[in-house]
Amino acid sequence: MKKIILLCFLISCVISLKAQDAKSVFINIPDSLSPLLTKVNREDFSDFLESKMKAVVKNKMEKMSEMKVLTKDYLFLQTTSQSSFQLKLLQLNDTTKIICVVNTACAPVCDSRVLFYTTNWKEIPSKDYIEMPGIERFFLAPDSTQVEAYNNARAPLNIYLLKADLSKDNNELTFTFTTPEYLDGSEAKALEPFLKKVLVYVWKDGRFVVKD
Repeated sequence: MKKIILLCFLISCVISLKAQDAKSVFINIPDSLSPLLTKVNREDFSDFLESKMKAVVKNKMEKMSEMKVLTKDYLFLQTTSQSSFQLKLLQLNDTTKIICVVNTACAPVCDSRVLFYTTNWKEIPSKDYIEMPGIERFFLAPDSTQVEAYNNARAPLNIYLLKADLSKDNNELTFTFTTPEYLDGSEAKALEPFLKKVLVYVWKDGRFVVKD
């Protein structure tokens, strides 16, 4: 009996180790988290890329989905013409990795959700790994002569939209403030002097923090 238990433990360890790359964790994502793609679809993406072919499959809506980037720890999937899925494997400690997922929808202005999972696809609290930027993070404080212009420029902003992008080259997460894209030309121009459009976070000691 002890030998059987030990064998099961070793098998589970081997499976876990094999799943520590972006390709494997994506293929094994639960269908509930990948409603448009079957497991066969997900397997086909990597097969096409490995064969130097364009990685395009027909999804469950009879539309085309394309995997544009796949590395050992990152992937970018254009799920539909207006939505995308990004995945990044992040080192939590010496032996454990977690998955960061960015789901983005553009209708037409882009907005993202940032989620975290174990490598077995159990969702874990995002607040443990990042403090999402509030809207004030993207504004530069006006000087005393600009206060009225600043307040007038901010007045049309009645929603908060944020596009997130994981880097394929490093462990950075970039946020772009996309709400101004809803504004007309004159409103956007008036707002521009007070905006910091992009904010970069870096993965450090098991957490995303604002880059210095």
